[in-house]
Amino acid sequence: MGHRLSKIYTRTGDDGTTGLGDGSRVKKTSERIEAIGAVDELNSVIGLLLTHAIKSEIRIILVDIQHELFDLGGELSIPGRLAITEKQVARLEETLDRLNADLPPLKEFILPGGSASAAVCHMARTVCRRAERRVTRLAESEKISAEAGKYLNRLSDLLFVIARTLNVHAGCSDVLWQPGKTR
Repeated sequence: MGHRLSKIYTRTGDDGTTGLGDGSRVKKTSERIEAIGAVDELNSVIGLLLTHAIKSEIRIILVDIQHELFDLGGELSIPGRLAITEKQVARLEETLDRLNADLPPLKEFILPGGSASAAVCHMARTVCRRAERRVTRLAESEKISAEAGKYLNRLSDLLFVIARTLNVHAGCSDVLWQPGKTR
């Protein structure tokens, strides 16, 4: 490991800028920092999900994703760096297909909820969609790998399937949307 963080505060961001991994400084409100922040928030929500009692198979998948999200944050923090590959996107697709094969087919939309762990996973899914939007916006003005956006797109789908899987493991049904339902 390169550098150890022995001092947490530096005061260098007091002027409203922050340092990127290549040493350059950008405004904290820049599209790049918005994208990095959304990916970091997603990783944190997945960390929250991991505090729940979930099966080992899902836990391993989520921890691997956390590592890859840290890689993605590194990619975003060093302009021109590539860390997310098509291989990682394909692995998400394979995992998604495998988990989805064991679920009852969906005939209706579902609401976020069911078990507590599924609800947190749905929250992670929505944060993932935001991260995807931020990375897509950044890609409109700067060169970002296509795999970064693909990864987040597949990941949001996988988080949806994991939420449904967590409901099955908890013995909860998905909460079906009932259009026009009022009290």
